Amino acid sequence: MQLGMIGLGRMGGNMVERLMKNGHQCVVFDMNADTVKKYAAKGATGAAALDDFVKKLTKPRAAWVMVPAGAPTENTVIGLAGKMETGDIIIDGGNSYFKDDVRRAKALKPKGINYVDVGTSGGIWGIDRGYCMMIGGDQKIVQHLDPIFKTLAPGRGNVERTPGRERMGGTAEEGYLHCGPAGAGHFVKMVHNGIEYGLMQAYAEGFDIFKCANSKELPEECRYELNIADIAELWRRGSVVGSWLLDLTAMAMAKDAALTEYTGVVQDSGEGRWTIMAAIEEAVPADVLSAALYTRFRSRQMHTYAEKVLSAMRKMFGGHVEQRPTGG
Repeated sequence: MQLGMIGLGRMGGNMVERLMKNGHQCVVFDMNADTVKKYAAKGATGAAALDDFVKKLTKPRAAWVMVPAGAPTENTVIGLAGKMETGDIIIDGGNSYFKDDVRRAKALKPKGINYVDVGTSGGIWGIDRGYCMMIGGDQKIVQHLDPIFKTLAPGRGNVERTPGRERMGGTAEEGYLHCGPAGAGHFVKMVHNGIEYGLMQAYAEGFDIFKCANSKELPEECRYELNIADIAELWRRGSVVGSWLLDLTAMAMAKDAALTEYTGVVQDSGEGRWTIMAAIEEAVPADVLSAALYTRFRSRQMHTYAEKVLSAMRKMFGGHVEQRPTGG
C-alpha cells in the first residue's frame, strides 16, 4: 500500500523505514531537504514541496502528518486540505489535542476529505518493536488503512495472551485499536500519557528514597548504602512493578547509576495537562496524575535525583533531550 509521510523526525522516519521494509511504498516530505534525500536513498519517493508531495500520491491519497503538535500540525493539515480531493485521507499521527481533531474532521467533511487521528506510542524503539496505535475516525476509512496499521503495530509477539481474549477478537492484541470517531484516538493517547506521567513519577520517587537511605539524619543502624542499579535490574525479574519503563530505567542506571548526564529538568509535551483538563471537565479525581504534572513544573526550578530518573526515562524511550534553562 502507498502512504505519504510528512515529517521525518525521530518517529516519522523510523515509521517510513518499517513500512518500506515490509513492502509498502512511501512518498516522503520534510522541511529539511537533506533528510528527504536520506530516505529517498533508502527507497522512498522524495518530494521537494507540498505540491510535489500530493502529486506523487495515488488516489485515494493517504497522507500521514508526523510533525509537532500545535501550529506545525495545524498549518500542515490546512495546507494538505487545500491540495487534496474528495476521498483523500489526512492522518494526524502526532500528539494533537483531541478537540482539535474533532474540529478538523468537521471542517474537512464538507470537502469530502477524511480525517483520521492516531495516537502513537513507541518512541525511538518503534522501528524494531512496533508502535502501539490508538485510532479515531470513520470505521470504513480506518479499515481501508488497516494494512498500514498492521505493519506499524508490534503484533502479538511473545506477549502472553490474556485469558479469555481468544473469545473477543479485534485488533487490540496486535497493538492497534480503532477507539471511536474523530478525536477518540488522541483522547485515549492523551490519558495514556497522563498515566505515563504517574508511573514515571512513582518510579522516580521510589529510587530517590533509595538514594537518600544513607542520610546522616537517619539513625546509623537504619542507614543503607543501596546499589540502585542492581535494584532496578532485580525488579525486572518477576516483580509486580516490572514494566518497559523500568527496563529503560535499568538501562540508564547500568550506564551511570548517578545519572550525571542529566540535570533533572523534566519537560511536559502537553498530554499530561490535557488529561487533567479532561478530568476536571468530567469531575473525575486525578490526584496522582495531577501531582506528577506539577512535579515536572517544579523540576525546572530545583532538581532532585527523582527528576534525573524522570529525565533519563524520557530520553531512553523517546530520545527527548533536556532543555536547559535559559537566562540568568
